[in-house]
Amino acid sequence: EVRLVESGGGLVQVGGSLRLSCASSGFDFDDYAFGWFRRAPGKEREGVSCIRNTDGIIHYANSVKGRFTITSDNATNTVYLQMNDLKPEDTAVYYCAAEWRGFPPYYCRGPRSDYWGQGIQVTVSS
Repeated sequence: EVRLVESGGGLVQVGGSLRLSCASSGFDFDDYAFGWFRRAPGKEREGVSCIRNTDGIIHYANSVKGRFTITSDNATNTVYLQMNDLKPEDTAVYYCAAEWRGFPPYYCRGPRSDYWGQGIQVTVSS
């Protein structure tokens, strides 16, 4: 069974930090690019950050560059998103996703993915 399970969301104040985790199972971790996408109320889904573990290619949305860091752990098939200096506009449901042989700069800007997690809420309050 293919599974992507997110954890680590919650409520933080402006300037705070959170680390999201995406635990994957049921498919070959090394054959996929992974991404974090988010959807805020009334807005289109946005690719936040994506990574391909085999060669370390990473993409970040301009809105999170310098604040968010994506990493992957091949030993545990887990992808992380460290979010620092959080802002109200970061409030959204965050989704972990995976795309077979995805190329992060393109995958992260696209509308589709092979697999999606259920999503977790991140709320940044003033």
